[in-house]
Amino acid sequence: MKIGYPCINRSVDCRGNRTFRLKSYSQQRLIQTVQENLSCLDTMLRYNTEHNLLFFRITSDLVPFASHPVCDVDWQNIFKDGLEKIGRYIKKQNIRISMHPDQFTLINSLREDVFERSCRELEYHCQVLDVMKLDLDAKIQIHVGGVYGDKPASIKRFTDRYHQLDPSVRRRLVIENDDRQYSLQDCLIINRKCSVPVLFDFFHHRLLNQGEPVEKAITAAAATWKKKDGILMVDYSSQQPGKRPGSHTESIDTDDFAMFLQKTKGVDFDIMLEIKDKEKSGLKAVQMVSSLQ
Repeated sequence: MKIGYPCINRSVDCRGNRTFRLKSYSQQRLIQTVQENLSCLDTMLRYNTEHNLLFFRITSDLVPFASHPVCDVDWQNIFKDGLEKIGRYIKKQNIRISMHPDQFTLINSLREDVFERSCRELEYHCQVLDVMKLDLDAKIQIHVGGVYGDKPASIKRFTDRYHQLDPSVRRRLVIENDDRQYSLQDCLIINRKCSVPVLFDFFHHRLLNQGEPVEKAITAAAATWKKKDGILMVDYSSQQPGKRPGSHTESIDTDDFAMFLQKTKGVDFDIMLEIKDKEKSGLKAVQMVSSLQ
């Protein structure tokens, strides 16, 4: 099991997701920002390897406005050497990588222009991983999207649109169950139609399910991953006390995490901690898992 956290490390002196307003766009501003983001990504990855945090979600803001028409910088070639260098480090240290476009990336949108923008955004994410020369176990995860008043039609629209995506995107794309609209069972229906792997979100499954126990659910999700995809990716969090249902906890609940590890024992997966204090909870989780081995 590789344990990780998403995008930002608060223990190092940088954030790695610097961006700027669209009205402030310039080639010089973009190049400078990406240079700073790549430098910080390198710093965070080195911190992670030192602390056995070998799963990391790279920020979508690595190259600001990369999928926007305003971007007139050939960033893939300008930063080719830097991206390849980071990719070599990732592979040498055997780090698992993912990326997660924002909620506006909607393959099954009713609007064709939204789908077109989503395609460009997914292609950008794929280009980052491809220029790094990462294996196909580096994944891009998205939610299924909206229901739009007709879930069967929306599922069909997703599967139809999936086949319209660039093949390079399809090789890296995975879907995850969410907490309000598409359960694990819905995602498994989509998998049967287009073979897209299903990332299992434990916290979301607690909030939206068909009554299936965690043990059965995670096993079903794991079966959707082929050898080329690597092992199952899992997102883990728990409820923040006193907040609305679905609010992620500030720090890892060690009792809940221990319960989760017990229930999923025997299933091989890498786990992303979607917890607000990020690497701090990651360090606690690594210690807990190590003590069980």
